Amino acid sequence: MKTIRLTMAQALVRFLVNQRTLIDGKEEALFPGVFAIFGHGNVTCLGEALETVREEMPTWRGQNEQSMALAGVAYAKAKRRRQIMVATSSIGPGCTNLLTAAATAHANRLPILLLSGDTFANRLPDPVLQQVENFQNPTMTVTDAFQAFTRYWDRINRPEQLISSLPQMVATLLDPADCGPVFLALPQDIQAEAFDYPEVFFEKTVHQIPRPRPDRNSIAEAATILRNAEKPLIISGGGVFYSGAVSELVSFAETFNIPVVETIAGRSAMLHDHPHNAGPLGVIGSSSANMLAEEADVVLAVGTRLQDFTTGSWSVFGNEQMRLIAINAARYDAHKHRALSVVGDALAGIEELGQALEGWKAPDPWISKSRSLYAEWNTTVEQHSGPTTDVPPSYAHVIGAVNRVCDETDLALTAAGGFPGELCKNWKTKSSGTFDCEFGFSCMGYEIAGGWGAKMADPDRDVIVFVGDGSYLMMNSDIYSSVLTGHKLIVVVCDNGGFSVINRLQNFKGSVSFNNQIADSKVERVEYVDFVQHAKSMGALGEQVESIDELEQAFKRAKAADRSYVISMRIQQHQWTPGDAWWDVGVPEVSQRAEVRQARADHSEGQQKQRVGI
Repeated sequence: MKTIRLTMAQALVRFLVNQRTLIDGKEEALFPGVFAIFGHGNVTCLGEALETVREEMPTWRGQNEQSMALAGVAYAKAKRRRQIMVATSSIGPGCTNLLTAAATAHANRLPILLLSGDTFANRLPDPVLQQVENFQNPTMTVTDAFQAFTRYWDRINRPEQLISSLPQMVATLLDPADCGPVFLALPQDIQAEAFDYPEVFFEKTVHQIPRPRPDRNSIAEAATILRNAEKPLIISGGGVFYSGAVSELVSFAETFNIPVVETIAGRSAMLHDHPHNAGPLGVIGSSSANMLAEEADVVLAVGTRLQDFTTGSWSVFGNEQMRLIAINAARYDAHKHRALSVVGDALAGIEELGQALEGWKAPDPWISKSRSLYAEWNTTVEQHSGPTTDVPPSYAHVIGAVNRVCDETDLALTAAGGFPGELCKNWKTKSSGTFDCEFGFSCMGYEIAGGWGAKMADPDRDVIVFVGDGSYLMMNSDIYSSVLTGHKLIVVVCDNGGFSVINRLQNFKGSVSFNNQIADSKVERVEYVDFVQHAKSMGALGEQVESIDELEQAFKRAKAADRSYVISMRIQQHQWTPGDAWWDVGVPEVSQRAEVRQARADHSEGQQKQRVGI
């Protein structure tokens, strides 16, 4: 057997470069790039190896380990999990900065490869700089923290361990059921050690994501349940995108006359004006979708983990006889809430269920009701997001204005605060796959970092980052990254003077405004940030606007600009679009405030609608 002598770090990089993937029949790099902030633990060995492949697998310098990994998460989402970015950090705070991004990837079922330096396997220099010692277990380092929310975790304590570990790593990253973040801890001394690796280990390998087909019996049972339905409803989740099943799901709905509601991750599968589109479902959804869910007797959930914001904490399904069918590649998600579990790929499941349903369709009065409710909902959307002269405007007015003037392929991207609800409700999908709201983890700071990653994934379309002042202040340095790397973003900053959506929840549950709005916090004086000047200091362009008309004109200038462009405006703090479902959140049983006691009583009444254990 021919061998080649390489350090562990060199072997790791060579293996990654030779992994390929098929996208629409075209061979591409499975690992197209690396986000890196170098420090001790990843600069002298891994950095040396990465430099030699800087053309085949470019390294992008991040500004913060968390944000660069979040960019990688957004990249994987935009690429529908068919290409995977790598993020590498040093051994201490650089490593722990990756934790939030790993949790975000895990919650969203998105793959990313995290490579962190680690302390010395031989322990001779202990304690090294940035090492956190565990007094009871000297083998434990900060890298062990990632075991809680990674799909595959390994510490490479011998260079030859790569031979068994790396194929398992790739298999996990590409598994439609188990994919998520993979973490490899790389001790500094082991990165430098050499081994005679078999040359065949580095042969080019072309991967195709498997498409597991569902069990025939589960398909037959699902078809029987649907054939007896009078009021069926389809929930379209993010898995529909990852399976490449958008057109199949739309055709299924058309053929069998079933209305479609979307989860947050599933938003933009249906065009806004499609006759079977019934709107977004759940806590930040539409009145039309929630009213249909209240009556539905069969719910076909495709590619969704049925998060509480989708189900209204399991209160939106009001029909006690409702049957739930879950098509999902992940067994864990398919078996929730006594669903009939159809474990398999979404596209395959839809195709085979469609064959089993041939000749059947749902009653016309049900789809007629769906269209009527959706028309009423769109009237509400227009009332809240249509043209206005209000100064300051609302979130919805901002979203409506951008939606009116953007291109149909532009990507709307957000994550936390007031934007998820307002964008989910008010964004009118012009073309499929143009919506990214990270709400699996609702990670403040994803917005600008995620925009950078999404733009890398598809440089030919504009990425519109919708971000509040709170999230902007939490993580904004990838405006600088986008300028440096030429990945232009359009960033719309809505400044409401704090954390308004949490202030809304605080007030709604009976509490006084406290520590959310800047004016309600412990401050010496109330000051507001000049976001435009801040962005300009990082090399971006930008302007402050006051009215919706000014916003629309500024957006056109942003579209024509040659670099990232930030548009900032003050907006209403207390104006929100209706349509919400009930949401379960802790409310004090005992309080001195009458408002809190009333909120507790109202909340207890809402809990009566929850489906418990079914």
